[in-house]
Amino acid sequence: MRVSKSLALLGLFRAATAAPAPVAQDETPTLSIPTEVPSDPSVALDQLEALASATAELLQADIAEGNGTAERRGLSLSGSCTLSKLKIRREWSTLSKTQRKDYIHAVQCLQSKPAKTPSGQAPGAKTRFDDFVALHIQQTLEIHYTGNFLSWHRLYTWLYEEALRNECGYTGTQPYWNWGLSALTGLQNHAAFDGSDTSMSGDGEFIANKADIFINAGDLPPIRLAAGTGGGCVKSGPFKDMKVNLGPVSLETPGGITVSNPEGPLAYNPRCLKRDLSTHINRAYSNGSAVLANVVRPTNVNDFQLQMQGIPGSGNIGIHGGGHFSLGGDPGRDFFTSPGDPMFYLHHAMIDRVWWLWQELSPRQRTQGSTAIAGTRTFMNGPPSPDATIEDILNMGYVGESRAIKDVLSTTGGPFCYIYL
Repeated sequence: MRVSKSLALLGLFRAATAAPAPVAQDETPTLSIPTEVPSDPSVALDQLEALASATAELLQADIAEGNGTAERRGLSLSGSCTLSKLKIRREWSTLSKTQRKDYIHAVQCLQSKPAKTPSGQAPGAKTRFDDFVALHIQQTLEIHYTGNFLSWHRLYTWLYEEALRNECGYTGTQPYWNWGLSALTGLQNHAAFDGSDTSMSGDGEFIANKADIFINAGDLPPIRLAAGTGGGCVKSGPFKDMKVNLGPVSLETPGGITVSNPEGPLAYNPRCLKRDLSTHINRAYSNGSAVLANVVRPTNVNDFQLQMQGIPGSGNIGIHGGGHFSLGGDPGRDFFTSPGDPMFYLHHAMIDRVWWLWQELSPRQRTQGSTAIAGTRTFMNGPPSPDATIEDILNMGYVGESRAIKDVLSTTGGPFCYIYL
């Protein structure tokens, strides 16, 4: 794709994600949901952003009217989320340079503050940022391919945003990385990865002649992925000198070799942040068509989250895996330690955005009661465990307040008051 076309698409994206006009209180906005998913990822991305903009407009009308339009859609609001409190999460590329720097400085602040996790539980957790990494390591096999995958990561990402705000003076919201956009522009041309001082840092040092990556999943055939364009220590941008302190636990490296820290997953193991950016993986698994398909095709949460994480045995790593493996490197390819890359939170904000959008297509079924979640309490039900319920507690350890799943099923309910554009 020529750069000029990529820039034009970025312009369309900015227009689609501009703040929607206020909705008159006697109007009831409706959603125009695509019935077919275009094979052209740029067309699909346009449709996805139009749907997101309309959804944001609809939700703002709901909040403005109390329960007016919400009740007509079969959804009751608690009333605690008001327009004056509402926060809007936006794509990194649409932020001003000042807004990007404010976010970067807050993340660096979190990386400079001491950990709250006791050293006896996680000796390698040296910073407040590490608290989040340690928690994810400790709970990985209870929060992926489980009934709480979506809700746990929603609360976890929000608590990270709250830590940036309350502990480091950040006044913005958690940005997200739209994989559909970077699939069109190429990762290195996306504002999050261009290596400038307003990026989240770029690629790692180039390592030549890397073998392919193999994702191993028990008895299932391994998934083979081509290595990216870096592989070494991140060489540019605000995080080029940061240290990853924890892990690795299960790091997939070229040639099908899985690496772990022999001292243990929570031991102190300082090393550089590595990336191996792969536009090829981004375009193969998390382009605009793949994202739109994940929003409009599944009719129940079980199918939705399986498609997102990759249906076991299908050979497809889903949009969730597509984002993680597009980053690559260490800890990006480590299922357990991946929050050690600051881009994790922009990636999972996009995961949450896709869930938010899917939920709002049928809010009563998808944000309330037993139909809002599906799955057991262990990774792929191994070992066998009971089904998750909305009464289950999401354990946030030393990261922040734990809450029941039922309290985090809506981004405008419970402790939350945010939407996406």
